[in-house]
Amino acid sequence: MRTFHIGGVHPRDNKQFSALQRITECPLPKQAIIPLVQHIGAPTQPVVEAGAKVKVGELLAKAGGFVSANICSPVSGTVTKIGEWKDAWGAPGQAIYIDVEGDEWLPEIDRSDKLENQCTLEPKAIIDKIAAAGIVGLGGACFPTHVKLLPPPGKKAEVLIVNGVECEPYLTCDHQLMLEHGEEIIVGIKILMKALQVDRAIIGIENNKPDAIEHMTKLANAQLGIEVMPLKLRYPQGGEKQLIDACIGRQVPSGALPIEVGAVVDNVATVFAIYEAVQKNKPLISRVMTVTGKNVAKPGNYSVRFGTPIEQVIEFAGGIPMNTGKIIGGGPMMGRAMDHIEDMPAYKRLSGLLFLDAAECERAEEENCIRCGKCVQACPMGLEPYLLSRLQELEMWDELEKHDIMDCIDCGCCVFTCPAHRRLLDHIRPGKAKVGSILRERAAAAAAEKK
Repeated sequence: MRTFHIGGVHPRDNKQFSALQRITECPLPKQAIIPLVQHIGAPTQPVVEAGAKVKVGELLAKAGGFVSANICSPVSGTVTKIGEWKDAWGAPGQAIYIDVEGDEWLPEIDRSDKLENQCTLEPKAIIDKIAAAGIVGLGGACFPTHVKLLPPPGKKAEVLIVNGVECEPYLTCDHQLMLEHGEEIIVGIKILMKALQVDRAIIGIENNKPDAIEHMTKLANAQLGIEVMPLKLRYPQGGEKQLIDACIGRQVPSGALPIEVGAVVDNVATVFAIYEAVQKNKPLISRVMTVTGKNVAKPGNYSVRFGTPIEQVIEFAGGIPMNTGKIIGGGPMMGRAMDHIEDMPAYKRLSGLLFLDAAECERAEEENCIRCGKCVQACPMGLEPYLLSRLQELEMWDELEKHDIMDCIDCGCCVFTCPAHRRLLDHIRPGKAKVGSILRERAAAAAAEKK
């Protein structure tokens, strides 16, 4: 069975708490909070003002550049303000606040359950529709999807790889989406193949989801050019570059994008959103997210409109369990502990809420590095985490750049495997942010010189 070739670890998947829980619709909020940055790239620009009446699906904020994504209203009601806001990790930004009134949708959105198989649009029209719908990668990165579908000059896609791996422990929303909406995902794949003008698509699924492999294989076998590839259980198999390596045996060069090796990767949730946008005229206004943990009263997979306060989602899942030590946004490997949940809404990037009790989230005392090299062996990007961590502490930014810190995918394999309990990623993340800002300043200066 196939897998990627460099690094990786085997954490317990802990998916039993929410696995096979059918997708349940979370109730609408009384007030929706819509952050204006829900993607990688330039912030969006509001096109509504306080006092405006909006319907579900209506444009609230337009993309602020090529690498940006529209935000459409997930609710109907009255815009009360556009104001300052802080996310659950303290990052400042702006958000649109909407008092919810009923549930009135734009009339052109098809809300029926009828499967729409045929797409007659040309590639450009498909991409334009995806851009208008504000679709981003729902596997975690939130990269605007329409940008992926427009390769730079001289590059051409050869294969579409669909990420059904869901390697992050505890999370099961993508698994359940494949079981309940596999037909729509297949149509979405065909739409993407047409947009990219490729004749081959691979759906990668880890072998801890045999029911999803069986179901998607039956559906794919009826389609020309689509295959399901069962993959060995190994974290972080769902990483874009790791999945490409596993599926087609090609390694994306340092600093390069998947298109460099002829691949485009999209998550199954993204593909489902593409189906809804192109075939149903439905913008990206909600997602399926997992609420889980061993003490959660009603762990499961919930369809949540963006803007819904996560306090309401938590209450719907039975409330915060007793003795909760941390609430993680996402999974335990790449997710982050939330500083607060007040005024924090569901948004495009949030794939799950994980509740860990005090004992589970207790961190062992950090010890001196013993030079064992386990972090190097575990790193799926072939980096030297112990060195990157130390260089960050010494603020040696040039050396961090030379040692490819920007290739780090924040997977946490180094921390997971370290016998000295070193907080490697706690150092690497700010070092990566600093080097990234230096690179952006350098690029801006070079562009200014050309003018």
